[in-house]
Amino acid sequence: MSPAATMAVLLRPSTLLPSSQSTTTSRLRFPVATPLPRCRHGGAGKKSRLLVARRRGRRDRVACLPTKEEEEEEEEVGVAGDGGEEDGDEDGYLAREGEWGVRRMGRVGEEMRRVALVQAEAFHVPVALFNDFFFDFFKAEVLSALIYRVRNSPPDRYACLVAEEVDATSQISEAPFEKIVGVVDCTVQNEADILKNLQGVDEYLYVSGIAVLPSFRRRKVGTALLKACEALALQWRHRFMALRAYEDDDGARGLYSKAGYRVVAKDPGWVTWVGRRRRVLMIKELPIHEHHLEQQ
Repeated sequence: MSPAATMAVLLRPSTLLPSSQSTTTSRLRFPVATPLPRCRHGGAGKKSRLLVARRRGRRDRVACLPTKEEEEEEEEVGVAGDGGEEDGDEDGYLAREGEWGVRRMGRVGEEMRRVALVQAEAFHVPVALFNDFFFDFFKAEVLSALIYRVRNSPPDRYACLVAEEVDATSQISEAPFEKIVGVVDCTVQNEADILKNLQGVDEYLYVSGIAVLPSFRRRKVGTALLKACEALALQWRHRFMALRAYEDDDGARGLYSKAGYRVVAKDPGWVTWVGRRRRVLMIKELPIHEHHLEQQ
């Protein structure tokens, strides 16, 4: 047999494909030799098993943010107090101030990441070396804490409020979560050190984590956030609101004073990780009507 004939016999599809496959199948795809058993159980199979284990480990990890199925379920059944019309005006805003509207944060991954970014930029203390690395780490910690609070707090005990621009032109050019420029946390608490400064109540609304992006400060965003906190406290029928501010932060204390808060006490200790700064406790009593008090 000539060399050309020998090569033709060796390259026939029937010698490379199992006998059960037709020649039509061989014309549709490249012929593949049957894998040897040792590739699955020994030798190179060890590397394959490691790859499978790694992929399986990725699938078994607990996701920090809501999955797509969870988000779809929340959209169908609704989340109590997620910024719908029942929590504010016809657009879902608890308060408006100038060009800003404040609503409850939605339980959506991108929106929660935006909230974590705003708070991280407001509270991160820059460092000389590896600042970007530490900022990303701090932002991840803020996001993790936010997810924990949202998932483990009743809807009438905790709310994260977000301030966004209500201008129609910005709504067209930006994604909804990109309009968020300010954030504040509202939590129902009963701390004894604060309750001793209040009369006739066993709980109050605590305001914390007020953050505004640097480029939007001094534009009434903080005022809008505080107004929304007050509206939420009235919805939840709380008579007192409380917050803490640094004693030497004249800007923040001035904002709170204009909103009706007054200093009632000073924290006994010093906050040393920011350079020995003392905090003061400020409270505001709300004009709750008698029928609100009767419902409590």
